[in-house]
Amino acid sequence: MAGFDAARLFLLALGATMVLGGLAGVSVGGPSAAAGAWGVVVGLIMIVGALIERVRYRSDAADRAALPPGPGGGEPSADVLEPRFRPTDERFEDPTTRRRMRVWLDPGSGERRYVAED
Repeated sequence: MAGFDAARLFLLALGATMVLGGLAGVSVGGPSAAAGAWGVVVGLIMIVGALIERVRYRSDAADRAALPPGPGGGEPSADVLEPRFRPTDERFEDPTTRRRMRVWLDPGSGERRYVAED
């Protein structure tokens, strides 16, 4: 699966550790069972979150095609966008890469795309 970076792998490992530790607490019983149950729930939430979290600022089409992220983590390039997308005046600075991103909008559906400006 594309986009499995170190942070996502860390969350998966931490979630799995919490689930296993929680199951151990539940199996011991007594007061440990309640804490163990919470460990299982939180661990499962972390695992599911790490698996379904999308790569930021990318469309489903770019993710499915396994296209490399563009500058700032957005769409690979402006020419990949379908003609239905129009540039907006909305811009922001990507907090990780410090690249300036422009928001593109499909007026018909409200779908948004994010493309780095050079």
